[in-house]
Amino acid sequence: MAPDVLFSAEQIQERVRAVARQIAGAPLVPDIAMPVLVGGFVFAADLLRALVWEGVSMDVEMIWLRSYGDKRVASAISMIAGPSEQITGRHVLVIDGVLDAGRTIAKAVSLIQAAGAASVQVAVMLDKQRSDAVAKADYVGFTAGNDFVVGYGMDDAGRYRGLPYIGKVPS
Repeated sequence: MAPDVLFSAEQIQERVRAVARQIAGAPLVPDIAMPVLVGGFVFAADLLRALVWEGVSMDVEMIWLRSYGDKRVASAISMIAGPSEQITGRHVLVIDGVLDAGRTIAKAVSLIQAAGAASVQVAVMLDKQRSDAVAKADYVGFTAGNDFVVGYGMDDAGRYRGLPYIGKVPS
């Protein structure tokens, strides 16, 4: 059974362009992007291209953190690949698919700050706006409830990552 559509591919494209305009018009425009692998790679690719259309071209360095594994509940966050000395003194934009409890983003920001970044901003495609979240996003594509979401880079134990829309997995 296919996931129910929460946000269509067309809605996603519109929001990516809007977020790119927000970032390009911000008082402090980041100069390096750090997508969080694996869930943020689709949003990051689209956002980076949209930013170029807005006149902003960024270097890119990936950060690879894992918090879900093959489960629907986040577990301990493990770092597979972290920031390098390339970000020292730079203005970093962390890009991820979803902000749920915020632990993955908080870990990414902490690692990036420890590596010497001048500043860190966060962009997410989907913010669940949990009151107990330990991180916040500066730029948000959509807000949503607490449903488990898939598609547009986000998965359910490896499934549905390639969907062109963001969907809700039936319980």
